[in-house]
Amino acid sequence: MELSEQQLKVSETELRRYLPRSLPVYGFLMHRNRVRSDPLAVFVDRWPDFNVLICRPTCRQKGDLFKDIHVFANDKTSLEETIRKSSVIDWTRFLCLENVCSNRPFGDFPFMTSQRAVAPPPGFDHRHIGLFKAVASEKEVPGRELAVCQVKILEDVSKLPDIDSSGMSLSSLDESHVSLVNQTWKFSNSDEALVMIRNMVTNFPSCCVLDDEGQPVSWILVYDYCAMGMLYTLPEHRGKGYAKVLICSMARRLHAEGYPVYCFIEEENTLSHRLFTKLGFTEVPSYRAAWMGFNEL
Repeated sequence: MELSEQQLKVSETELRRYLPRSLPVYGFLMHRNRVRSDPLAVFVDRWPDFNVLICRPTCRQKGDLFKDIHVFANDKTSLEETIRKSSVIDWTRFLCLENVCSNRPFGDFPFMTSQRAVAPPPGFDHRHIGLFKAVASEKEVPGRELAVCQVKILEDVSKLPDIDSSGMSLSSLDESHVSLVNQTWKFSNSDEALVMIRNMVTNFPSCCVLDDEGQPVSWILVYDYCAMGMLYTLPEHRGKGYAKVLICSMARRLHAEGYPVYCFIEEENTLSHRLFTKLGFTEVPSYRAAWMGFNEL
């Protein structure tokens, strides 16, 4: 069944019970209930005690392939039925399945997945990659693991250090900056990500440092599921403390607006791990986010 506006708000409250495991789906519904960016429908297997919740965006153009299909399931049987039989997950195009899972037995925690057109944000537990590989094999769909990330959460905003930003020109990104962000984003290999990045810039918070000519030289964005990401500083402007200022500014803003403050960092990215830890973010040791890509373009 498709959820009504009121039921979407109830679902958001229900998903809060499963934090931090439900962070991406919970964050996505938080944005959906507050910011009308792209049209989408949200479905559940039953109401009010749903086992599966699916957020399905509308795809009208090629760039829309970057839109996530978020799936939340709190039981293995429901998860299997969803990925094997549901027409919502389109195995004929490129997709990236994701979730955040713990080291506990499957029955002790919910499972979240997303379908998107190119790698990034969140993935599935390594212990269940076999399930997805099996389904993909049945459908003769090639796939591979794309990334594994740690979950970093800022539980206490007061832990953020006071960083001097005097002399820096801080602003928000606008549509004229979308191409620059796309060119420097690690996971973008074409202009197809422009639609997603434009949606992020125009509908969700962003923060950047401008140079003397008013051009961004360092920036941070927020994904549609509330996670901070795409943090980047142009090489010639590194070592000036811009990233620290941007992270702290964005974290305070998200917290003030009632959103969770978190991010995903690839395990091999030791520099970002040290930076976020120094700023008060803590790793959720029992959880990992991982991505599996299928039908790569």
